[in-house]
Amino acid sequence: MSSAVISSSKSTNVFSVSSAEKTAIQNATDSPLGVDQQLTTGAVDLQHFGDHANATSTETLSALTPAVDGLGDSTSLVTSNATDLATLSNFDSSILFDPLLNLLEIGGPVVWILSVFSILALTIILIKLWQFFPLQAENTKDVKQALSYWKQGQLSKAQASLKTKRPVSQLVMNAMSGMRDQQPLTLLKQELSCQATEKINQFRMLLRPLEVIASLSPLLGLMGTVLGMISAFQKMEVAGNQVDPSILSGGIWQALLTTAVGLAVAIPVVAAYNWLDRKVERISASMNSHVTRVFTQQPAEIQSINHYTEIQNAA
Repeated sequence: MSSAVISSSKSTNVFSVSSAEKTAIQNATDSPLGVDQQLTTGAVDLQHFGDHANATSTETLSALTPAVDGLGDSTSLVTSNATDLATLSNFDSSILFDPLLNLLEIGGPVVWILSVFSILALTIILIKLWQFFPLQAENTKDVKQALSYWKQGQLSKAQASLKTKRPVSQLVMNAMSGMRDQQPLTLLKQELSCQATEKINQFRMLLRPLEVIASLSPLLGLMGTVLGMISAFQKMEVAGNQVDPSILSGGIWQALLTTAVGLAVAIPVVAAYNWLDRKVERISASMNSHVTRVFTQQPAEIQSINHYTEIQNAA
């Protein structure tokens, strides 16, 4: 009996409602406008949230639009470059080489020989340029400075100022060293002459083949023209009375083609040969001039030593 009472009291406590809650529920039930007002307020809040979200999305899209446009420009640039590369890869090399092959075929063996001559001449010219320019053989600023020190009696300073990688400077250095070592002047001059000749021969190396190419190229072209004319007149003779003027005109222009190729090879080769030969002449003259000054502009110390040596030899 007592347990039933206790159970009943527990159930009552679980489902018991406070008076304040009862009042709120009663007010809400009695005033349906309060519920509607709360729903309206919630709807307004949702509307404001939606407007804010839309505004944020619009700003984000506005910020992303330039980046997307830039990406589009980059894409178009990449596409353009890819198109250019595709165009280059699809370039028909026959456009460049077919005319050259036709020229060689029409000109015959003479044009082939002239083509080989042109390649050899270009190779020789490049070799000579590689030989001349790194050495700066015609630059004699250091030699003039050294001769000025030499004349003033500053012998060590004169030799130190020379750049011995240059041929003229090296020869002047050897002359000064020989003078300071009191070598006999006759033997020293002979030794310097041999050294100068050796260096000049090195500079003249391969110039002779270049001169031969320059001389033979127009002669070969002329020979091709003569052979072409002979061939054209032979065709006319075979044709007899039914001579086609195109046979003669075609043979003539094909014959003249070899002369044009021969001149095209010879003219630049002649110009290059004369320019290189003139450089060698200037280097040779510079060697002779500056070495001579080493002997004629002797400092007082060297002159006294040489004079004493001459006296001893005379005695």
